[in-house]
Amino acid sequence: MQEPSSSIAWATCAVEVRGGVIAAQAAGEPSADPALLFLGGATWSRDGWSDAFCAEFIDAGVRVLRFDARDTGESTISPVGAPAYTSDDLVDDAIAVADAFDVSRIVAVGLSMGGGLAQQLAATHPGRVVGLVLVSTSPADDLVRSLPGPSAEIAATLDAPVAHHDWTDRAAVIDWVVESERPYAGPGTFDEGEMRAVVGRVWDRTPSLESAMTNHFLVAGSAPPVDLSALTSLPSIVVHGSADPLFPLAHGEALAEALDAPLIVLTDVGHQAPPPRTWPSLVPAILGVVRDARDGGDR
Repeated sequence: MQEPSSSIAWATCAVEVRGGVIAAQAAGEPSADPALLFLGGATWSRDGWSDAFCAEFIDAGVRVLRFDARDTGESTISPVGAPAYTSDDLVDDAIAVADAFDVSRIVAVGLSMGGGLAQQLAATHPGRVVGLVLVSTSPADDLVRSLPGPSAEIAATLDAPVAHHDWTDRAAVIDWVVESERPYAGPGTFDEGEMRAVVGRVWDRTPSLESAMTNHFLVAGSAPPVDLSALTSLPSIVVHGSADPLFPLAHGEALAEALDAPLIVLTDVGHQAPPPRTWPSLVPAILGVVRDARDGGDR
């Protein structure tokens, strides 16, 4: 399966980082400041941020950056169960991508694990991160200890080992990933056709999908806690699905309170990329963060 044709003129770059290479893309007006930098959840390549979603921002005059995280797509792959990187490396990778495209200031858009990385990125690179959009994620500090855990169905999947099937069997792997993603979606929001197409593209571009499905979860726990009080001056929004089964809504509420940021609740959305029906309200909110960051920063 080939990646679908796109009207977006993506510029591609192989970015050298510690221990490997990151495959990155940028599109939009090069002089636009700040740029949006998309950080995906665990196992996500850049394919998780669809062309259609990215186009919403490019058409509004914003530059967009997206990239394959380590162990996904065309970026460096580690052996299964032995990731040769930590969360600090993933943060440094994001900065390296911005540097490669001569982007000095970014609004970090992070989903799930990417939301934790976005918080870490803002804390460690305050001169570079000028805004935050945190989607389906949790506070990257000790607040998380007091928040409710995942649903019983999701908890059972988290405790189960990665399936030991033939990872060279494209059809079987796609079926397994699609079914693995289904429980995370909110009621009536799982688009199986779109998910199947995305997973197909990911499989075709990723030498070892098993590495991505294993290693990101091993690295997630290596992130240091973040002092969220130091981020309250950043223009930020927190976006959370009302039906998120991994991080219940209380996680988004706690994060918004800690950052003194608006909370946008997506009705009946689970732990997933925001569905197209949410874009008419979500896209302007994200553009608002970009505008606030461009116009001064402090709220």
